[in-house]
Amino acid sequence: MIKIINIDNAEKSEILTRDIKLESGVEETVAAIIKNVKENGDAALREYSLKFDGVCPENLRVTKEEIDAAYNGEDKEFIETLELAEKNIRAFHENQLRKGFEINKGDGIIAGQKITPIEKVGIYVPGGTASYPSTVLMNAVPAKIAGVKEIIMVTPPDKQGNIPPAILCAAKIAGVDTIIKTGGAQAVAALAYGTESVPKADKIVGPGNVFVATAKRMLYGLVDIDMIAGPSEILVLADGTCNPRFVAADLLSQAEHDRLASAVLVTDSEALAYAVRDELERQLPLLPREEIARASIEANGKIIIANNIEQGVEIANEIAPEHLEVCVDEPFALLDKIKNAGSIFLGKNAPEALGDYLAGPNHTLPTSGTAKFSSPLSVDDFVKKSSYLYYSREALGKVSDKIVLFAGREGLQAHGRSAAIRFED
Repeated sequence: MIKIINIDNAEKSEILTRDIKLESGVEETVAAIIKNVKENGDAALREYSLKFDGVCPENLRVTKEEIDAAYNGEDKEFIETLELAEKNIRAFHENQLRKGFEINKGDGIIAGQKITPIEKVGIYVPGGTASYPSTVLMNAVPAKIAGVKEIIMVTPPDKQGNIPPAILCAAKIAGVDTIIKTGGAQAVAALAYGTESVPKADKIVGPGNVFVATAKRMLYGLVDIDMIAGPSEILVLADGTCNPRFVAADLLSQAEHDRLASAVLVTDSEALAYAVRDELERQLPLLPREEIARASIEANGKIIIANNIEQGVEIANEIAPEHLEVCVDEPFALLDKIKNAGSIFLGKNAPEALGDYLAGPNHTLPTSGTAKFSSPLSVDDFVKKSSYLYYSREALGKVSDKIVLFAGREGLQAHGRSAAIRFED
């Protein structure tokens, strides 16, 4: 049963704790996998596929025929739903496109910034206990908008050595260039180093389990990464007018992800708190993934009773959740007070699942409190910025002595001389 905490009787640590216990030995395991993939390429990928997935694909790359067969065999309504989601995601992210700028006052000085797409991006799409075509769209569509030339997707195969049709359909709609049948830390390593079948990527994005996250962290520097994603989180901020059935359902929408997921309700209503607790117990047995959701709720879930909604906002800002639902009648009155959240869902008719699949904002979000300083995946993640600078001889001459002075104060005379030497006889 979920814990109920009264704010007046609670320590701050009890409110903020994310009591998530990770497996020991993860770093050592991942380091060995990375080394094997670096040294043995495709052979290592096939070895791990057999070990972890129970299959050994002869061809690691998904063929065009496999993609077309999946697309043509898929339910038409689902294809239309994927296309609607892609349209909404594209419309939202097109607003994030940046342009370079140039400052030229006609005085012999030109300064500017240019925006260049990253050449090759690797997308990790989880498999295993669930299929995530939404992750394909959320990662690939912003990359395409940014102008990335090549998108390589890695995802684990099923027990028959195939990629789920829904994943292939989403990849086709989003414009993924290459699909590789491999997952886990070995897939991240393959993208970082390149193998016979896997092109080397410049950046790796997408969520995964603790082994995937650890591999991304260990390989950062050789490649760029989006973020180190922790377990999924939801915080529902609700007043006493909310329907406890809806609130419980929203909490469970994240709890079913995995046992480490965190679902939190913050409310100013004691009656709602206990009604939601009871409703969770009624709804849990209805879920196909009850075992996972129950483990999440019992280990990491909590209901916090605040003195008022304003205090509830303060608690939400301290927790800095991945997903924040603001379930009150006038949610926009609170929007400016919310400082730390990955994605904000306003009102009683915006369940978190709306953002997961269809509405358009990205669902790859900062977790584990990192929303205090980081942002959702966006078009910005797939471009790089370069500044540029031009000075005429006359313009440099006007500031040459200032450069010499500044460099001298830093004890770097060669810096200053590189400017002054241009005006010596």
